[in-house]
Amino acid sequence: MKDDNRKHPFRYSKQDVEAAQEVPDTPQTRSPAYALAFADNEFLCRDELRPVRLQLELLKPEMLMDEEDIRSTIVLFGGARIPEPAKKDTARTETLSGLSQYYEEARIFAKLMTERSDGHEDVIVTGGGPGVMEAGNRGAIDAGGRSIGLNIVLPHEQAPNAYVTPELCFNFHYFAIRKMHFLMRAKAVAVFPGGFGTLDETFEALTLIQTGRMAPVPFLLFGEEFWRSIINWEALADAGTISEEDLSLFKFVETGQQAMDVIDAWEKSPARAAIPGR
Repeated sequence: MKDDNRKHPFRYSKQDVEAAQEVPDTPQTRSPAYALAFADNEFLCRDELRPVRLQLELLKPEMLMDEEDIRSTIVLFGGARIPEPAKKDTARTETLSGLSQYYEEARIFAKLMTERSDGHEDVIVTGGGPGVMEAGNRGAIDAGGRSIGLNIVLPHEQAPNAYVTPELCFNFHYFAIRKMHFLMRAKAVAVFPGGFGTLDETFEALTLIQTGRMAPVPFLLFGEEFWRSIINWEALADAGTISEEDLSLFKFVETGQQAMDVIDAWEKSPARAAIPGR
């Protein structure tokens, strides 16, 4: 907090954290009980503090993005294992090697979108990792812009990719809160081939739109052959587990330019008031 923004006459909490580090070393001051509650990592990680940690993970990125004046985002989901074309020979399967074209299309799409962004609207956001996520952040760099990375702590910790704007690079413990930040400012969702994580993010976002919990946005699935090979969309509609209208919630595209054309032709509409087929 800056001095000119203070709304009270009290000491800063940061001042007391610093002062507490200078107290004499005694059995009492070494006791965990003596530590300031908000500066005590052991205390904050207790099971009983989970609601507080959930709130903090929602609040910190929200405050920092507000301070950076991030008003809207373009979401990129896609596989972490998809290599860039120059490294496709390192892919562990022939199919994965062939999917490297979508690394390039993600990079092109992010570049095209960032070129028309003012750095506040339509800012690219990815999961901050390798593969398609790297391509998205890299495309923003190609356009001279900035982008967001929403990392998650994994058992084998990975560093964020090198193309995320540092002040917009966040790290999460809770998948649920991370997903909220993906969609809270979303003006479009672009999904590239991927695995469990990509499918999870895709269907959660589609479900929010399907059920009227989120207003429709351009929802772009890159690579029709890939998506149709792993999901029989029409079978879901034929079975009645989704409605025919739900098949219009997304569009297949192949290139970054096609995605831009769909977004440009998009007609905004409100969230559903009822679920078709119910």
